[in-house]
Amino acid sequence: MWLARIHVTLKPVVNDPQGLAILSGLHQLGFAAARSVRAGKLLEVALDVPSREAAAAAVASRCRRLLGNPVIEDFHYSLE
Repeated sequence: MWLARIHVTLKPVVNDPQGLAILSGLHQLGFAAARSVRAGKLLEVALDVPSREAAAAAVASRCRRLLGNPVIEDFHYSLE
């Protein structure tokens, strides 16, 4: 059994209104040191496959096809 931790974030050139709203909230709470925020999502997926290579192939395929939008998002993952 493998646990994939998948991080999906907007590409740097894509506007991030959620990140801007979070940054504004941080500033309103007095956290003036915050300079930028990029919001994303973390997904944890348990996989029942026999090898690390099979898990990596399955995760990469699903990220490209469903979990991330390759036009505007980047993804990376780790396997445990």
